[in-house]
Amino acid sequence: MKKLKYLILLLAISPVFMFTGCDSGFEEVNSNPNDPSAVPAELLLAGVIRGTGNTAGSAFNGGETGSCWVQHLGKPVYNTNELYIPRQTTIDGVWQNLYTVVAKDASIMQQLANDQGNSNLEGVALVLKVNAFQLLTDIYGDIPMSEALLGDAGNITPIYDDSETVVYPALLSMLDQAMTLLNGTGSIDSSQDLMYGGDWTKWKKYAASLKFKILMRAASGGYNANAQLQALATSGNLFSSNADQAQLVYLSAAPNANPFYETLVDGGRDTEWCLGEELVNYMINSNDPRLPVYAQEVGGNGSGGGYVGKPAGIRAIGDSFYGDSNNVSLIGEKYLEAEQPYYFMTYAHLSLLMAEAAERGYISTGTATDYFNMGIAASVADNGVSGAPSINYAPGATGLTQIGEQLWVALYMQGYEAWAEYRRTGVPTLPLAIDAVETSIPSRYNYPLSQQSLNNANYTAAVAKQGTDNLTTPLWWQN
Repeated sequence: MKKLKYLILLLAISPVFMFTGCDSGFEEVNSNPNDPSAVPAELLLAGVIRGTGNTAGSAFNGGETGSCWVQHLGKPVYNTNELYIPRQTTIDGVWQNLYTVVAKDASIMQQLANDQGNSNLEGVALVLKVNAFQLLTDIYGDIPMSEALLGDAGNITPIYDDSETVVYPALLSMLDQAMTLLNGTGSIDSSQDLMYGGDWTKWKKYAASLKFKILMRAASGGYNANAQLQALATSGNLFSSNADQAQLVYLSAAPNANPFYETLVDGGRDTEWCLGEELVNYMINSNDPRLPVYAQEVGGNGSGGGYVGKPAGIRAIGDSFYGDSNNVSLIGEKYLEAEQPYYFMTYAHLSLLMAEAAERGYISTGTATDYFNMGIAASVADNGVSGAPSINYAPGATGLTQIGEQLWVALYMQGYEAWAEYRRTGVPTLPLAIDAVETSIPSRYNYPLSQQSLNNANYTAAVAKQGTDNLTTPLWWQN
C-alpha cells in the first residue's frame, strides 16, 4: 500500500522529475507548488541531477549566453544574444529552476536522508545543493541563501547574502560536511543516481574536486585557500581520471535527451548555430586534434571545406557572409548527439586548475607542467581523439596564459563554466562583439524582474551594495 501511495504522489508531482530543455518559469524563490517533501529521499535524486543539466546545459541558457559570450559558439541567425541582449526568459528561468527545483529539492532530499540516517544520500544532496548555489552566485552575484528555500515557513522575502563573505564560505563548509557524510553509511539508489550509479566514493571525489574549483575561484578572497588546496591535493580524494568526472549521460530520446539535441536536432535548428571565429582560429593555429570533434567542416564533414568560425555579434547578420550557414562550421556531430553528457565537472577542468595552483605556488604536490599536460590529455581523450595541440608549457606568466587558454578550449559546450573561468582569468583576450550594446563582455545576469516586484526591499539593498543591476557590473572574484 505504501508503494502505491508513493507512486500516486510521484505522478502528482511529475514536473519535479520530468525536465525538458526549455526554460520554464516557476514560482517565487521561496515557494514550490510541487512540494515533494513526502517523497522518499532517493526518489528526488534523479530529478535534481537532470534539473541541473537541463537548466545549465540548455541551448538558450548556457548556450546563448555562456558559450556565445566566450565566443565558443555563434549564431548565423537570430544572434542578438551575441550583442549582449540575453532573453528575459533565460534570466528568469535559470533563477527559478535552480531555486525552486534544484536547490529546494536537494535541500528536501538532504533533510529526508538525515531523518532516515542515510549519510551517503545526505552527502550527495549537499553536493548537489552546493553546485546549484554556486551556479546562482556566479551567474547573478549576491543571492538569497541563508533565508532562501524557507517559503513553507512563511518567509517569501529572503535577504540577499554577500557572495564573498557569506555564500562562498557556506559552500565550502557544506562540502566539508558532505565529505564527512560520504562514509559508506546508508545507500544511494543506483537507478536514481544518474551520475555515479550509487557509488558513494565517486561522489566524495566530486565533492573534493568541486571544493578545489571553488577555492581557486575564491583564492583572491583569502579563505586560507593555499592550505586548503594543498590538503585537497594530498588527500587522495580528487578526481584521478576521466572515469571519476561528474557527468550526466543523457538517453536516446526526448524528454531525456541532451538539451542541445532536443533543441537543435529534434527542433530542426542545427544550422542556426556555429562555432566562433576566435576558438576556431586558435585551434587551427595550435593544430588541435579536438577541432574536427568540436566543429563540422564548412559544407559538412567530408566536404574538404575546412573550418571557419563566425565573428561575434553582427547585428545585420542576414546581410553578411556569416549569415549563410553554408559558409561556417556548424557544431560538431558528437556534441549534437542525444546521449552527449552534461558535465558538472571534468577531470580535465580539475587538472588545469591544479596546473594553475602549482604555477601560483598554492600547492607543492606535482608540477604545473605535468598537470597542464594531464589536463590536455584528459580533454583529448574525452573527445575520442589522440595526439595533442602544438603547445609547449612555459613556466611563469606565459604558463598562466597557456593554462587559461586551455581551460577555455577544454570547457567547450560547458557554457556557464567556460564563462566563469574566462571572467576569473581574463584569458584569452577576446574582442568585443562587433555590434555590442555593452562596453564589455557581460560579467553577470541582471536579477529577474520578479525580484523587483516580489522582494523589492531586499533586491534594492543588494543592488545598492553590489552595484548597478546590469550585465557589466563585475563580481568580486572577477579578473
